[in-house]
Amino acid sequence: MSTTATIAEYQAQNKARLISEVRRRFEAEYVTDKSDKYDSRDVERLQQDDNWVESYLAWRHNVIDETLKMLDESFQWRKEMAVNDLTEASIPRWLLEIGGIYLHGYDKEGNKLFWIRVKYHIKDHKTMLDKKKLIAFWLERYAKRENGKPVTVMFDLSETGLNNIDMDFVRFIINCFKVYYPKYLSKIVIFDMPWIMNAAFKIVKTWLGPEAVSLLKFTSKNDIQDYVSVEYLPPHMGGTDPFKYSYPPLVDDDFQTPLCENGPIASEDEASSKEDIESDGKDTETISNEEQTTLPKKGNIMEPTSKADENEKIDSKMKTFKKPLSVFKGPLLHISPAEELYFGSTDSGEKKALIVLTNVTKNIVAFKVRTTAPEKYRVKPSNSSCDPGASVDIVVSPHGGLTVSAQDRFLVMAAEMEQTSGTGPAELTQFWKEVPRNKVMEHRLRCHIVESCKPSSLTWKDHAFNMSDKTSEDLCHQLSRLVASTRKLEDQVERCIWFQQLLLALTMLSLTFMVSLFYLLYS
Repeated sequence: MSTTATIAEYQAQNKARLISEVRRRFEAEYVTDKSDKYDSRDVERLQQDDNWVESYLAWRHNVIDETLKMLDESFQWRKEMAVNDLTEASIPRWLLEIGGIYLHGYDKEGNKLFWIRVKYHIKDHKTMLDKKKLIAFWLERYAKRENGKPVTVMFDLSETGLNNIDMDFVRFIINCFKVYYPKYLSKIVIFDMPWIMNAAFKIVKTWLGPEAVSLLKFTSKNDIQDYVSVEYLPPHMGGTDPFKYSYPPLVDDDFQTPLCENGPIASEDEASSKEDIESDGKDTETISNEEQTTLPKKGNIMEPTSKADENEKIDSKMKTFKKPLSVFKGPLLHISPAEELYFGSTDSGEKKALIVLTNVTKNIVAFKVRTTAPEKYRVKPSNSSCDPGASVDIVVSPHGGLTVSAQDRFLVMAAEMEQTSGTGPAELTQFWKEVPRNKVMEHRLRCHIVESCKPSSLTWKDHAFNMSDKTSEDLCHQLSRLVASTRKLEDQVERCIWFQQLLLALTMLSLTFMVSLFYLLYS
């Protein structure tokens, strides 16, 4: 056994020991005396959900005594706020309608954005409890769905003033992440903070503690894109997100199912469309990369074709896809690409994208793919399984007439199956109904549209450049970064010109004053 494997085994054993000790001591030292102060559902979950216990342990650096104190405080708060029973009906409708607090979009690391529009908050002790419930409602809703994936808090302070400052409310939000939802905070992005609030946020830093202070990111319109891409930023932050908050329904960009494997696909190419339609309803089989991945098609009954012919036809079709280079190394699957699916623009001709899944476990792994826009895409296969050590190629193609958007996202879900489990459609359906949420690996992919870099009257083939597709893409990215840098430089120049004009005006004002004073003294 290698040293790495030995260390990993020791860490796993130590983690299991700490989790067991926390459960035993919490039951003996706290639940026995305070059972009426806890929700029985939380106590039961603590005994069953390893990830939940581990999140508290990790937040307290595996110090069991501190972890137990944190659990006690957190569980009492959950009982007092009735967190497990919070629903839309628990929140006054006007609070949901105003749009001051909601989840929407993702930062550049793939973390969900938790928006707090401070301008909609007016300090009022009569409504404070309801506002706290709204915070708890969104966080609990997210926590149950994402099971530990952190959020990025977006404190939008644009158009705010002294009447919007409520330190009690800010402290509650910080406590939510310090005590009630450990490990859920990625960072706090503070946008456009007025200078008058500097003193207030010095106090906030003391509440966060030295470790968490590094998570505070003070930003303006010029640098907020360091953390969030323009497609998830509203126009007043310099972004292009067309999202407008409204209620009802709840703002919710859950990944939706089922994805369409068999639905209509517009004619991108007559032959290609015919092949796709013929394959409807047929499960996709996969073999390892070493044996060359193939996607068997359902043959025409009137014109049967051999298995070899089918494989050769599909293999030639798969060669038109560029194999993704980046890899996300998950505990069950390695997923390529790691972050973004690249779709070509209309000019580039690359309308489809490829996701490659590789099973790195010793068991069969079931997987399914979801998207935020199921009406736009056809995914094959979208719900299947992958044998140990094998790979699966998933083809993602937009329906004809529908354009890919940078707002669209895909979610790959995976879970290990027992060796004795079947992998047919019925068995997979039942498996996904029964598998515990904490046993499911999830990974998100964003969509990226690669604009054509070809000149309108020339082609690369007509010249000696003969660039590869990868080089062309890199050039596009470099040009995009250059444009962004140029815009930032223009903003800085504008500020310099404005500052120079202000200095000139002040200088002229001073000279006028001095001349007037001289005239008065010597007249």
